[in-house]
Amino acid sequence: MADKSNSYTIETIGKKLDELAIQMERVQIADYIALLNKPRRLFFLNLMTGIARGIGIALGFTIFAATIIYFLQKLGALNLPIIGDYIAEIVKIVQAQLNVDASIR
Repeated sequence: MADKSNSYTIETIGKKLDELAIQMERVQIADYIALLNKPRRLFFLNLMTGIARGIGIALGFTIFAATIIYFLQKLGALNLPIIGDYIAEIVKIVQAQLNVDASIR
């Protein structure tokens, strides 16, 4: 009886180890550990990731701000009594700032 429960336990442990190995392969822990063992590559990948993220944020914000300014200009052209003056003032400030930035370059 002891042999039967022992073999059952060993089989169960073997199956669990196989499942664990499959899960670890899915998570790609071996690749992560290999990356940690190469600090220069890790630094380079993090640097490239940071640059790409920064460029993406800058481009996204530029497109977003240009769209907002475009719509504010269109709203200012409608000559709405209170909102139109406020929006026109914002557009003037932004355009003046853009002209100052362009003259500095």
